[in-house]
Amino acid sequence: MRTEFTAEQLKDPEIARANEILRACVHCGFCTATCPTYQVLGDELDSPRGRIYLIKDMLENQRVPDEKTVTHVDRCLSCLACMTTCPSGVHYMHLVDQARAYIEEHHKRPLSDRALRWILARIIPHPMRFRVALLLAKLGRPFAGLIPSARLQAMLRMAPKQIPPVSRNDRPQSFAPEVVPKMRVALMTGCAQKALNTDINDATIRLLTRLGCEVVVAEGAGCCGALTHHMGKTDESHTSAARNINAWVREMDGKGLDAIVINTSGCGTTIKDYGHMFRNDALAADAKRVSDIALDVSEILSRLEMPKGADKGLVVAYHAACSLQHGQKIKSAPKDLLKQAGFTVVEPADSHLCCGSAGTYNLLQPEISGQLKDRKIKTLEAKSPDIIAAGNIGCMMQIGSGTDVPIMHTVELLDWAMGGPKPAALTAKSGQVEGPPILR
Repeated sequence: MRTEFTAEQLKDPEIARANEILRACVHCGFCTATCPTYQVLGDELDSPRGRIYLIKDMLENQRVPDEKTVTHVDRCLSCLACMTTCPSGVHYMHLVDQARAYIEEHHKRPLSDRALRWILARIIPHPMRFRVALLLAKLGRPFAGLIPSARLQAMLRMAPKQIPPVSRNDRPQSFAPEVVPKMRVALMTGCAQKALNTDINDATIRLLTRLGCEVVVAEGAGCCGALTHHMGKTDESHTSAARNINAWVREMDGKGLDAIVINTSGCGTTIKDYGHMFRNDALAADAKRVSDIALDVSEILSRLEMPKGADKGLVVAYHAACSLQHGQKIKSAPKDLLKQAGFTVVEPADSHLCCGSAGTYNLLQPEISGQLKDRKIKTLEAKSPDIIAAGNIGCMMQIGSGTDVPIMHTVELLDWAMGGPKPAALTAKSGQVEGPPILR
């Protein structure tokens, strides 16, 4: 793609990066075939190619973002399926993130939109605030239909039926390995996940210590910054990310770390990009060190010696989170681990398409998100699974809100297969799934 940035504009490293990305695009349109919003809406401007043209015009002319540009950029899920499809290697993620930051700085949204985004940015990344909000939403859920705003309805319906108690395992501490030590790793405990489902971190700790890892929950680590980053709130996202970088570097420079383990793939995609996010910052070297050893939990489990399990007689439909399959290019590891543990693994049709969760997308764009959710659930249920497994809490909440099939994190199933407790999602539906599994 031909660009017309001035020499003065290109002195800005952000513009220089945008120019590099834009010039890689050859207008082929392959991205439209796998873009969920284009498939749902049928508008070229709701495809990556269309958004690229809008972003190019906005940045080149340094203009105040108009309503059309903001609308179509806001509708992007950042599922990154386009990056998997693109034959030219266009790094759409960096471009759309820059566009969002530019919009946040130069565009004044309507008051209701600004208020909602302000609330989300100040509640979800803070587990205790989020817990209080979930409790209030749970109380208000029966009255959701009386509220005219689709966004507020989505917020109320997001609340789970049960809010788990705080897990002591999420506090800063170290867990000793149960066998001969192999690795020392830091676990990213996250923010929203600590309020929505504490079983995921608990299962991860049990699995890793059982397989020879010392697991550290680092003092000072918290939200990865992804939520505010994708809302264009750069200062807030970098503040959160910097806290994590400093916390993990202290561990790296202290007793050392072999890996930073992330069991929420949306967080993992962002943490693995810290090196880019801070490339022009004083934290650049430390951010790269963190990104270089960040691993999804499925990646580290694949490196450890997980025992082979006997056939469990259970069919697991694996939902591939976009941030895992497109953002991190991790496609086979979770499925291979489940098969190794003794589960029969099936995949839905169009497994490359987003479920519509996408961080806060299901709250900010509930209509489009709802259409994507319904389609995803239909394809999953078509496989007649006993269980649905996923590697991202957002996907679990999104899909779980519309199906009676038990849904849980991949590590919960792997932990159960290795002798851990029966996942809560199965306990709640005890009449549908047999157990416990038997180790070979």
